[in-house]
Amino acid sequence: MSPLVITLLIVGGIALLMVIAYVNHAVENGKLEKARQRADLLDRIRRCQDLSERMPGQLMTPRLKLLLCQLQLQLSERLQTLDKQNTELGKSIEALRALVVQGESISVNNPPQPILNEAKAKEVRFILENLQGLITGSVQINLLPMGEGKLWLKQIRQMLVQVYIECFNTLGQSAMQQNRPGQARLAFERAVQYLRKQPEPALYQTQLKRFEELLARANAMVLNAPPPAVDETSELTEGLKGLDDEDWKKKNIYD
Repeated sequence: MSPLVITLLIVGGIALLMVIAYVNHAVENGKLEKARQRADLLDRIRRCQDLSERMPGQLMTPRLKLLLCQLQLQLSERLQTLDKQNTELGKSIEALRALVVQGESISVNNPPQPILNEAKAKEVRFILENLQGLITGSVQINLLPMGEGKLWLKQIRQMLVQVYIECFNTLGQSAMQQNRPGQARLAFERAVQYLRKQPEPALYQTQLKRFEELLARANAMVLNAPPPAVDETSELTEGLKGLDDEDWKKKNIYD
């Protein structure tokens, strides 16, 4: 065998090995990408389910319940293209389609969750932040039109305000019932400040007027009340420290 033939065979063998290595690499990358997409879809589906179940009844509307079902259905259909043999997924898709076809007549069974304290307000705020993230992500992967996404983000902001209104009102009324007008005044004063700094304060004029009236009443009670003990611990003051809205980060879906 001539040296030329030997050289060609060696070069051909090396080329073949390189092709095999490239094909194997492409196959592995494809598997990894498929696994990544599957994990991402499963996570989004789980978040839809979690939000649909955990959202307090006073915030959950038929329209929101329908939206979560629609998103979960679309995500499940995408997942089915990657996992065609999953019979349980097929059953879930059929159940979701039956819910979606009901439109805004869809049943809402979420029980109300009274916002009795700062801890509960933070818990519900976390749920709303998850909903905000889900909406933003759904726009980014083309499950929701951008215009609809913007409307939902605005609605979520209003839901957050509703949570704070309920929390401040509950804390203030509770303090009034316990004959602690100073702490009630703090709650109502914070409520007034919070509503006044909203981007669209006109939406909350009724609630603002009511809190202003409650604040005036608490002020009058404080003026007629004996001074509190010097070492009295203000639980309400401590509780309200975590209720500021400054760290609410709006997700940008314009990119």
